[in-house]
Amino acid sequence: MVDDRVRVLIADDEPLARDCIRLALKDEVGVEILAECADGAEAVTAIRDLAPDLVFLDVQMPTLDGFGVVEAIGPDNMPPVVFVTAYDTHALGAFTLHAIDYVLKPFDDRRFRDTLGHARRQLRRERESELGRRLAAVLREYGPARDRPAEPATSHATRMLVRRGDRMKFVQTEAVDWFESAGNYVRLHVGSETELVRGTLSGLADQLDPTRFVRIHRSTIVNVSRIREVQPWFGGDYTATLVDGTELRVSRHYRDALLKPVS
Repeated sequence: MVDDRVRVLIADDEPLARDCIRLALKDEVGVEILAECADGAEAVTAIRDLAPDLVFLDVQMPTLDGFGVVEAIGPDNMPPVVFVTAYDTHALGAFTLHAIDYVLKPFDDRRFRDTLGHARRQLRRERESELGRRLAAVLREYGPARDRPAEPATSHATRMLVRRGDRMKFVQTEAVDWFESAGNYVRLHVGSETELVRGTLSGLADQLDPTRFVRIHRSTIVNVSRIREVQPWFGGDYTATLVDGTELRVSRHYRDALLKPVS
């Protein structure tokens, strides 16, 4: 049975705003408020120590704002977030960050209940998915296929945090067509748009799912689901044509990883 309890952390520098959220949650069955934080730095510490299921996070706080909290925790470690803001412009930005939802100050009771309901449904889906992964692990070890070698546990990046000026957004890795080395950065090609993240292509390759992303050149990693066709070129190299018509060189040093038969 999936646990429906929700352990909540509230982070807002305005005491009245924290009071409003606490009162709105008071009568919600199965909701436990773990802590209330008055600034971003305090929120980072509490999130790391308490591992809440859901964070109500103020966008604008002194010293470290809501987006800074997300960056400090890291996108892969950050619990689901409901952004709290007094400004629609920030709320729209929260959607580009793939937060669960947002609420505007002053709070509307109906909107708040809808937001909490949305969050609880998403948390339930995630827990059901996690339960499925645990059951699969049990079957691998003790089920009919127990004689097969155990698969190593892996955790692949599902999203990446990119910065645009003083704002940040999450990009889902599955949305990226291909990655390109750019000095001390990696350029993400997402449709007609590009984004830059700091790091190396080799470091990124270790974080990506190798069944979905394959390195085809020392400067290129491609999402194999975006490849339309592969054709021989010169000197043992190949050319990969993506669904949007982009042509990428497949080096002979990396071609085997791309052309190996699918088992």
